[in-house]
Amino acid sequence: MNKPLLHFTHGNSYPSGAYGRLLEELGRDFDVRTTDMLGHDPRYPVDDNWHALIDELIAQLERYDQPAILVGHSLGGAVGMLAAARRPDLARCVVMLDSPVVAGWRAAVWRLAKALGLGRKLSPGGVAQRRRNVWPSRQAAYEHFIAKPIFQAWAPGALDDYLDHGLKPHPQGVQLRFDREVEASIYASLPHDMGPVLKKPYPLPIGFVAGTDSQELRQAGMDATRKLVGDNLVMIEGTHLYTMESPRLTAQLTREMIHRLLPELAAGDRRQAFA
Repeated sequence: MNKPLLHFTHGNSYPSGAYGRLLEELGRDFDVRTTDMLGHDPRYPVDDNWHALIDELIAQLERYDQPAILVGHSLGGAVGMLAAARRPDLARCVVMLDSPVVAGWRAAVWRLAKALGLGRKLSPGGVAQRRRNVWPSRQAAYEHFIAKPIFQAWAPGALDDYLDHGLKPHPQGVQLRFDREVEASIYASLPHDMGPVLKKPYPLPIGFVAGTDSQELRQAGMDATRKLVGDNLVMIEGTHLYTMESPRLTAQLTREMIHRLLPELAAGDRRQAFA
């Protein structure tokens, strides 16, 4: 029996390969495909409100011969949600992993900030633009990251996944694959136009897995997210990067959410178990 098709899209600055532990767990039940790095294809340069990134994901989904289950972390969840809203024929359901939904007065303030040229200053974009991205060796890069508490909280092996898929050769050693300018531009162009999606029922089943200690969700607020997904919202202990902190539990909750959104898949699992 063929596994259901699942397309995963990454968060900003993390190539999809960095989610290796999570994707391996999901691969037990799904045919997992991925977007490697949004914003790096010159045909789809980062623009305001991520419209080109949405186009990039839609172009990938159009190559499949069937609609996919869309799962995405942060940036990836938001782009997946907006892509499926535009082209619901390409998806079966959407699962957003700690992907802030910005709407209402927050969106209005953010739109004004961008119009005033403050997008990078008021987002992590400015920090991303100045982030160190070259080291003399992979080991030096590992020591750089593991010294930071944020990476110390990751599950065993998760940092290795990030380095294995997130580094490339450089004349001075190794360099991050995810371009700093692309990362900064993505942060600075966070959509302020998600509101219209909330004004009518979402065209597909959609769910959300939220981190209990996610600073990003606190900043965005949860009202818009709850309006979008209704009762299809569960919490997981962890920060915005719970996908790396608890990949196995993240996969379990994602699987359960998919079964809630697509009951026929859960029924199929039960039939298989008793076959």
